[in-house]
Amino acid sequence: MSDGTPKPSALAAKVDKKRKRQAEDSKPNDAKPTGSTSEGPNKKRKGGKNFNDRKNKGKGKGKKDDKGKSDQKPAKKEPVDTKVTETKGGIDEAIGKMDGRLLADHFVQKARRHNKELSAVELSDLSVPDSAFLDTSAFEQTRSLEQLPAFLKAFSPNKGADLAKASEEKGTPHTLVISGAALRAADVVRALRSFQTKEAIVGKLFAKHIKLEEAKQFLERARTGIGAGTPARISDLIEAGSLKLGELERIVIDGSYVDQKQRSIFDMKETHLPLLQLLTRPELRERYGAAEKKIKILVF
Repeated sequence: MSDGTPKPSALAAKVDKKRKRQAEDSKPNDAKPTGSTSEGPNKKRKGGKNFNDRKNKGKGKGKKDDKGKSDQKPAKKEPVDTKVTETKGGIDEAIGKMDGRLLADHFVQKARRHNKELSAVELSDLSVPDSAFLDTSAFEQTRSLEQLPAFLKAFSPNKGADLAKASEEKGTPHTLVISGAALRAADVVRALRSFQTKEAIVGKLFAKHIKLEEAKQFLERARTGIGAGTPARISDLIEAGSLKLGELERIVIDGSYVDQKQRSIFDMKETHLPLLQLLTRPELRERYGAAEKKIKILVF
């Protein structure tokens, strides 16, 4: 019997040792919720690490939230440009709201801005009188090219019945449409095809792929009711005597159109100055507001 007694003691010792180890392993877990400071250095370090991890994790989450919030902040407002804010689809809607007085002032202000070297007398010579402008603010449709024929009809006698006619004299239009660029003028010509007949050609009065001599020859042989072009080319043709103004009734300025750079015919010095020089030619100026053979300027 004495040989069997050590076995229970060894087993008991083994079990007791295992229980002690389990008890020691369970002490840090029991101490963690209490937050006791009586734990050993290792327990403090372990507990501190877990706390810092949670703290850092919280900080990281906060940064993410802050970043998310910053992404949702509205962009910084740019300086307001009146013209741009009233522009939709390449059309400056503010132009159509101006009467003759406002348009005349608009022309002068642009001339002063583009030509600071000019004297007061020179600016006065380039000014267009209020009486030259026909008020078109009653036109409610969008001033897109598709509406240009309707615009001309609305401000022509007999609802535009004579727009498709031309003088017997070659190169003598009743209407000139002036644009800021040759490509735009080409688009205008296409938009006015509804007024073209065999006896009344819509003239291409611009330099794009058309030499000056070719344009002169065209006007010398063709009856033209409407001519569309750029200020410089039209002036050159008038100077050459090929483009005659004897029966001119209206000058339409393609003023509402703005290009991809948000520029209209009034915003470019290279087109605005030639435009003013054309509009203030003596043979035109003397007919603004005249009783006979009156010429009106319409800004589309």
